[in-house]
Amino acid sequence: MAEALVERIESLGEQLAQAKTSINRRFIGQERVVDLVLASMLCGGHALLVGLPGLGKTRLVDTLSTVMGLKGNRIQFTPDLMPADILGSEVLETGADGSRAFRFIEGPIFCQLLMADEINRASPRTQSALLQAMQEREVTIAGEHRPLGRPFHVLATQNPIEQEGTYPLPEAQLDRFLVQVDVDYPDRATERDILLATTGAEEAEAHQVFTAAGLLDAQEVIRRMPVGDSVVEAILDLVRACRPGEAEGTAVADTLSWGPGPRAAQALMLATRAKALLDGRLAPSVADVADLARPVLTHRMALNFAARARGETLGAVIDRVVAQSLGQEAAA
Repeated sequence: MAEALVERIESLGEQLAQAKTSINRRFIGQERVVDLVLASMLCGGHALLVGLPGLGKTRLVDTLSTVMGLKGNRIQFTPDLMPADILGSEVLETGADGSRAFRFIEGPIFCQLLMADEINRASPRTQSALLQAMQEREVTIAGEHRPLGRPFHVLATQNPIEQEGTYPLPEAQLDRFLVQVDVDYPDRATERDILLATTGAEEAEAHQVFTAAGLLDAQEVIRRMPVGDSVVEAILDLVRACRPGEAEGTAVADTLSWGPGPRAAQALMLATRAKALLDGRLAPSVADVADLARPVLTHRMALNFAARARGETLGAVIDRVVAQSLGQEAAA
């Protein structure tokens, strides 16, 4: 590995450690959640945060906006939200001389970090307004292509319990999230720290560590990190073993309706590099592939009716495939 690249990786690792320290001042505990969201941003991707209300998802995104030095916006998705409420619209203005002209008013999507709160409460028509933005980093309005900010990340939240008045995200949109991050209840010690830190006269403030340009540079470093052949083969073994239509996927043929596509393998390749960097290592390992299997694959697979009737869960299926496909290498 080139000496200059090693220095950049080590310097970026130190900067990320400072960023995590700053985040933890306002978002206490939940290190796994923080690492996964940071990994998605380092990869240039988007993250879907799934958890009950009151677990700090909005607080985390707001803190990330400060720490990463990004212009952030927040959209509260509701059933009556329209695409123009997200993208913006053209309005006809009359000048002082009586002339008329159209002026484009940007919607909240024109930012660098977008929090899509309760994304599954919007109608499919409105959800689809995000598809082009999440993939191409641009939107098309009135036939004109309008680029978004760089970098551009969507951190969406979803309530896994309350389903009344919601619209499940289509598979094409779920596939555009690099990772699904499950936000669980904090343990007792963490919850005690949260109580003491957030109910006093003053709260700790996060400080900026990155800039937009610095994050773009970090994303370039991630793509230059080396990946060993064993890691590449482990990713291919895992992804292909989760496809019921493939020869490698016979073990899940009676369990899954459909499995992950090539975008899942791309996500694993990038996410394992980001995890290695966050852990202070220069290259990913097969154990990183196993550790990231659930967050990268869960939202890219679906159980069939028979599996749901048996009480199967996607997490258990993924764990089983990881054990079968990666074996002892994953535990090393």
